[in-house]
Amino acid sequence: MNKTRGVEVSDRPRGRRFATALTAATLAVAGATACSDAAHEEDRPAPADQAKAAAIRWGPCPEAAKGVARNPKLTCATVKVPLSYDRLDGTSIEVTISRLAAADPEKRHGVLLLNPGGPALSGLDMPGTMAPTLPKSVRDGYDLIGFDPRGVAHSTPQSCGLEVASVPGYFPYPEANGSIDANVELARSEAQKCAATAGENLRYFNTANTARDLDRIREALGEKKISYWGQSYGTYLGAVYSSLYPEQTDRMILEGNIDPTKVWSGEIEGWGKSMAERFPDAAAVAAAQNGALGLGGTVDEVTRTYLALADRLDRKPAPVPGTQQSMDGAILRTTTYALLLNNKTLPTLAQVWKAAADLADGHLTAADGEVLKQVFAETPPTPGVPADNQATMFLALACGDAEWSHDVVDYATRSAADRKAWPLTAGMPANIWPCAFWKAPIEKPVTVTDKGPGDILILQNRRDHATSWDSGQGLHKVLGDHAAFVGVDNGGHYVYNEGSACADGATVDFLNTGHLPDKDVFCTDVKQA
Repeated sequence: MNKTRGVEVSDRPRGRRFATALTAATLAVAGATACSDAAHEEDRPAPADQAKAAAIRWGPCPEAAKGVARNPKLTCATVKVPLSYDRLDGTSIEVTISRLAAADPEKRHGVLLLNPGGPALSGLDMPGTMAPTLPKSVRDGYDLIGFDPRGVAHSTPQSCGLEVASVPGYFPYPEANGSIDANVELARSEAQKCAATAGENLRYFNTANTARDLDRIREALGEKKISYWGQSYGTYLGAVYSSLYPEQTDRMILEGNIDPTKVWSGEIEGWGKSMAERFPDAAAVAAAQNGALGLGGTVDEVTRTYLALADRLDRKPAPVPGTQQSMDGAILRTTTYALLLNNKTLPTLAQVWKAAADLADGHLTAADGEVLKQVFAETPPTPGVPADNQATMFLALACGDAEWSHDVVDYATRSAADRKAWPLTAGMPANIWPCAFWKAPIEKPVTVTDKGPGDILILQNRRDHATSWDSGQGLHKVLGDHAAFVGVDNGGHYVYNEGSACADGATVDFLNTGHLPDKDVFCTDVKQA
């Protein structure tokens, strides 16, 4: 999997700038209470009764973005799916998939579909990035299948024509005084822009239909069942698929998990608590270098320094010499969110804090300047994909999976309370998003259930600020005996291949044998920084 991308900055209307950054599994946002029923699936025409899957024709993959390393053995194809599964004879769209064939056909167990989350991240290159982390037994046993979900990248990409091209640019941090008036104005205008530009069809680009697409991919591959590995938002997609198609689900790994009862606003509101649990890991790294960084000698001192710096930059953004960019509190917080996703980037994060502090003080060093170049670097565009594609599809999924509150006054009240309770996130998680002005979803969220064979392995870090421990526990409660839980005493958004032989062993054994651990496991073998 891709671990880190550059950090870029995009302009918002009214001159505000937000860091965009992140890693391949960046966001896993979540939210409003889901309480629907999947029983309506029985009323949908069976795909096999309506259309026979065409043979897949594997060939070259679409051109990648500059700098993306692609496995030369990766091949790609397209699968046609209906825009609406209630109108199978209506408009069709294309979903692009990729494959790394099993290394030993005689040992092949089946296919393993991979999704990096986002929401709305491209997955075409995930087989190539995952393969080096997997043992020979897994590579021998599975065709690794990547895919761009409907509407994303090379799968009939959608665009609202948004000025802010990155998802983190939509993190709604209040003004320095706590006001959300500018957030309300922006949320309303962006929702109106999507409705006017992308149109009515954008409502069909939701998680339920994406899960139905996965079953069309299964049919096209000629498989009776599919195995699946989803990260971040991909855990929700996997849980929805297993609930809609329990008999077609083989071995499923869900890593860094969404609570399906809190899709989507409720999941986002958990970010304040989870950030408070994760932040000390980075503060400890900075404190250990106090002689060089001067941010404080203890976790509490570093935390106070950071909060004061963020507030200072909220009130007076610091221009970056030689550019038209400025560092403000939102950029600092968003960059912090991004670099907390992986333990390997914690030392870089400490350097970012120092550079931001020096910038605010007006004495930027050459080393600080190099650090800030990374913060403000632009991500190379993907040929043939609209610049705002991920932001568009992030909003389509977050707003189209479940209805959000439309009460603007309530957002202001909750944001103020959240700002007081969790100062590291400054009221952002409870603030207003464009979803408050979005048209109602075309269907209720799928009810994730504990029905079906015991075929799901949940992987969850104790201090994951993007998809929290509480969220992982929430998913486990919903799935019940349908799943086994492997928790790890670690921080960051990724579990597998992050230093826990305990978690890695359970994962590989499950893929190789189909056997889940007999009881829940908590791994304590990760060496802390």
